[in-house]
Amino acid sequence: MTKTNPAWTWAAPLAAVAVLALAILVPHPAVRALAGAVLLLAVFAAVHHAEVIAHRIGEPFGTLVLAIAVTVIEVALIASLMLSGGAEKAELARDTVLAAVMLAANGIVGLCLLAGGVRHREQGFQVRGASAALAVLSALSVLTLVLPNHLIATPGPTLARSQLVFVGVVSLVLYLTFVFVQTVRHRDYFLVEDAASEDDHAPPPSAGATLASLGLLLVALVSVVGLAKVLSPVIEGVVARAGAPVAVVGIVISAVVLLPESVAALRAARKNLLQNSLNLALGSSLASIGLTIPAIAVVALATGAPLSLGISAKDTVLLALTLGVSVITLGTGRTTVLQGMVHLTILAAYLFLAVVP
Repeated sequence: MTKTNPAWTWAAPLAAVAVLALAILVPHPAVRALAGAVLLLAVFAAVHHAEVIAHRIGEPFGTLVLAIAVTVIEVALIASLMLSGGAEKAELARDTVLAAVMLAANGIVGLCLLAGGVRHREQGFQVRGASAALAVLSALSVLTLVLPNHLIATPGPTLARSQLVFVGVVSLVLYLTFVFVQTVRHRDYFLVEDAASEDDHAPPPSAGATLASLGLLLVALVSVVGLAKVLSPVIEGVVARAGAPVAVVGIVISAVVLLPESVAALRAARKNLLQNSLNLALGSSLASIGLTIPAIAVVALATGAPLSLGISAKDTVLLALTLGVSVITLGTGRTTVLQGMVHLTILAAYLFLAVVP
């Protein structure tokens, strides 16, 4: 890890912002194609700057910065699409949050376990940290995505105003409690016990380089989400022409938004830092619910925008399978390629059944 940022890590976020402005002013297919290419560059730049910050402030603060930053901007994207789409976007928040949980808990975790297992055969991590995260994730998932289907105050999958307030407050309080435990009370639960990274003995970046990375990280993430919004009509058009359900749009949006965290987690797993990978993956799932649901609840209550949170019976089964398998695969503190393949199989089932329900 160097004290300075390479030229491309400065150029990519700035170029992404410029292309985003161009795409808004000139909605031409060629510009949108360019937006897709620049989006990927912005993702890799975001990962680099997140690693600079993490090296300076240490774990688990580094992974937390990236997870929260991505989620906050994801909330802005969902809110803007909800307000502009009316009743047609009532299920967008639900679909996007569920997709974020499934992609992070199965996709990111599965890829990291598989890649780490291929390179290092067996990897270790802190069971106490993973168990704490899974307990919070289970509670948040059921309260926000499953319970709305079984209440009688309003027809499911919607919530009454008082129920929506309760769910939003509980989600935020539980998430903030987890962050307190992760960063203060039991920080050691989320730290690498036997670090084996080549960056461990590298000098930390300077304060100036870290501040520059923080600013560029925010610019890169804003541009990623902005470009995703620009590309959303194209995504919706492709999904409609393919005859796929509307929920697929939420999956694609979540996949784009989670790209920076996915790349960062995969790189950590290949460096034999699986703990950092799990911090990112599980932290992203928790932030997607613990921050997104309260924020979207406020938007819905303030504007009267329709909001549906309850998921289908099919998705409930897949969510329950994900949570149950995660408890088993992450319950020993050691992982191999087998656990990775199990999670990726569940992800494949989720994606396939989203297209062919």
